[in-house]
Amino acid sequence: MKGTITILLLIASNAFMTFAWYGHLKFKEMSWSQNLGLISIILISWGIALFEYILQVPANRMGFREFGGPFSLVQLKVIQEVITLVVFVIFSVLFFKNESLRTNHYIGFVFLVLAVYFIFKK
Repeated sequence: MKGTITILLLIASNAFMTFAWYGHLKFKEMSWSQNLGLISIILISWGIALFEYILQVPANRMGFREFGGPFSLVQLKVIQEVITLVVFVIFSVLFFKNESLRTNHYIGFVFLVLAVYFIFKK
């Protein structure tokens, strides 16, 4: 159960992180943000990223073996990276229609899945 909750929190956390890091690239299409300077964009992104941390920190504590969770530190990191990639791909396909996935991207994804396999292998 802790493992599932950890993964769900990490997915939600990554959704906020991805929007904070890349969502502002779409602000130019929104009338309210067209005159914002870089400092304003940074502050908005920090505000969004706050929610990422609100979810990320408890996810890592709950999921970490030394706090009663099922995952080692390395496993948590690999899970995090795979979730980050999946969330980013979904985000980029939905919000940045001019971006496309190529064969080399899919090959890279396969290697990441293999990394998860080897990290969790006993």
